[in-house]
Amino acid sequence: MNLGFLGLQFSFGLQQGNMGPIYSYLGASEGALPLLQLAGPMTGLLVQPLIGALSDRTGSKWGRRTPYFLAGALLCALGLLFMPLASSLLMAASLLWLLDAGNNITMEPYRAYVADRLDPGQRQFGFLTQSAFTGLAQMLAYLTPSLLVMAGMDRDWVDPHGIPYTVRVVFWAGAALSLGTIVWSVLRVPELPLGDADRARIAAAPKGFGAALTEIGAAIREMPIAMRKLGLMSLFQWFAFWGYWTYVTYVVARNVYGTADPASGGFHEAVLTNGQMAAFYNLVAFVAAFAMVPLVRRIGPGPVHALCLMAGGAGMLALPLVTAKAALFVPMLGIGLAWGSTMGNPYAILSNSIPPERTGVYMGIFNMMIVLPMLGFSVLMSSLDLGFVTFGFGMYEKLLAGDPRNLLSLCGACLIAAGFAVLWVREGRAPAALASPGMLHS
Repeated sequence: MNLGFLGLQFSFGLQQGNMGPIYSYLGASEGALPLLQLAGPMTGLLVQPLIGALSDRTGSKWGRRTPYFLAGALLCALGLLFMPLASSLLMAASLLWLLDAGNNITMEPYRAYVADRLDPGQRQFGFLTQSAFTGLAQMLAYLTPSLLVMAGMDRDWVDPHGIPYTVRVVFWAGAALSLGTIVWSVLRVPELPLGDADRARIAAAPKGFGAALTEIGAAIREMPIAMRKLGLMSLFQWFAFWGYWTYVTYVVARNVYGTADPASGGFHEAVLTNGQMAAFYNLVAFVAAFAMVPLVRRIGPGPVHALCLMAGGAGMLALPLVTAKAALFVPMLGIGLAWGSTMGNPYAILSNSIPPERTGVYMGIFNMMIVLPMLGFSVLMSSLDLGFVTFGFGMYEKLLAGDPRNLLSLCGACLIAAGFAVLWVREGRAPAALASPGMLHS
């Protein structure tokens, strides 16, 4: 059931590891990077709640969620195919909007699909399994460029626009994997047929975008208390992860390879090294997602998530102090624990606190709590001068002296704050019985 998430998260891993460098190859300044990455938070903010609400009210012969899986997967594949061919910042930014729109159209219906198929007692295992596939997919996405170089590709072999050909190969592989795994998942594990009550409710519900927007507003007003509490955690958590993904390559380039020049061989090596680091922390996340299951059963997903976030914060605080490549992998242990927990435990808390008939819309609204901190980070930290107008407050330059190491220290402090915030969500403390894997619906 979760194999399609492998392809979807492979695509996200490619974005996280390569979009900053691609923009730098095409001439962007470090201070402009967050605003150039706005496609992710903006499409998540606009697309996911709307698609979630629409999928709750869809009763097609292909199912509630399936049409959105397939449409999103096709857009994602097109974005991945053309991104490494970008010849300008405008082209790359436009393709990122297409790619992120496809990912977001697929994402929330996919999470709702997992909740649809599983009983409440099975969901923690289901979402932790999804987290494990996230770790595996992103590990492969980050590691593949290094494997290509080990197989004989020249890391400094670039196209006329400065983009390495390793990027082209791995993005095209991602297009095939993203589309193929989602189609396979849909064919192998189709949605459960709707019951008569669900069909009657969907038939009676107003249709169209206006009705979906009205439903989003009503769902926000009636939001369960546990979900409201998770908002504070999300604010710190996603501010930290977004900043980390945007600037970690630049920290490695300065500390380990002594360069800030995107055209240098040292920077190309820093991109590969960050891929290896991210592959390692995603491997940690993959293993930790399963290892957490008995601990989550015992003390609940909330305390487990808090501990993992604090470990990740410690890793981010330590990383700017590291100057040797081998030592870079030690902080990745904490970051891997935090990432493995982030993709599973909050959704386990959420899915058991929301009404089943609103699963799609609430999963989409929860994503708003993810993308709003990313949006805030981009506006606060970045500055993009278009000649006639300047966007952003430029805090990266003004407050952090244009040094990515200072930014990463701020991210570490935010992740620790997120760990304290999640302890406030007492709904996540109660032990919850999980069904054994063998009891999952077939």
